[in-house]
Amino acid sequence: MASLAQPRAQIQPGPRWLAKESQREALAGYLFILPTFLGYTAFILGPIVAAVGISFTKYDILTPASFVGLENYARLFSDPRLRTVYGNTIFFTVFAVSLNVGIGLLLAVLLNRHIPGPLKYVFRSAYFFPVLVALVYSSIIWQFLYQKDTGIINYYLGLLNIEPIAWLSNKQWVLPSIIIMDVWRNTGFAMLVFLAGLQNISTEYYEAAQLDGANRLQLFRHITLPLISPTLFFNLIIYMIGALQVFDSIMVLTKGGPGDTSRSLVIYIYENAFQFFEMGYASAVAITLFIIIVILTLIQFRLGRAWVHYA
Repeated sequence: MASLAQPRAQIQPGPRWLAKESQREALAGYLFILPTFLGYTAFILGPIVAAVGISFTKYDILTPASFVGLENYARLFSDPRLRTVYGNTIFFTVFAVSLNVGIGLLLAVLLNRHIPGPLKYVFRSAYFFPVLVALVYSSIIWQFLYQKDTGIINYYLGLLNIEPIAWLSNKQWVLPSIIIMDVWRNTGFAMLVFLAGLQNISTEYYEAAQLDGANRLQLFRHITLPLISPTLFFNLIIYMIGALQVFDSIMVLTKGGPGDTSRSLVIYIYENAFQFFEMGYASAVAITLFIIIVILTLIQFRLGRAWVHYA
């Protein structure tokens, strides 16, 4: 019995003008992103690649670079100053991130639920204003506030019969003083981001939980925190990366002193590169900082799977 072959349906190609139009749109898209790509390559990717190469050399700008292999990286483990600098950076990062994110969340919750409309905008603007002030100017202002003999902080402490404190020259107070200034300046950004997340939470969740007898603490723990967990995660990542790269405020306030008490990793990199002209060693320290930031970020993303809820 002969079988009848069914004719195959053939897909007709679209009009040629349509294909050309699609190609033109793709080309236009590539042209739009080209400046960004060139800028990223020139100012971010290029310097990273160059730093990796220089980290394997002895280079002082004035003479040609000579290859030294892993000598600069081996020096990292025997440099006593670097251990102090790492300790300073970790101390600053832990407390600055915790306080900025924690206080920012507290302010956002208060502004979102406990302050009436007109006042809410006044307080929100007031808390966010320090973020808009250039960091160098903020640091200069706080440098005057922290003056031992003429600073306003010690003036008010004197009214309470408290001895004046050398905020920026006392080894016990210098890092806490810098952290206080950092929190004053940067908490407003965290507050604004948290406030945006809180305003996206429907009141229906709170109303339903209150009908079941939930108190304020339970509402915050079981509704607010889970629903703003992506916002919390974002703030933790952003503030951690920023704190690990702290430079401007310390440079203006103390230049890393007294001794190495407030010297951060980025200041140490800057000094080795542009004061001692040890470009190879400075690049090695910079690469280790880059690796640390990447590893800590990946760890946070991995741990975030357990507590960050995007649905």
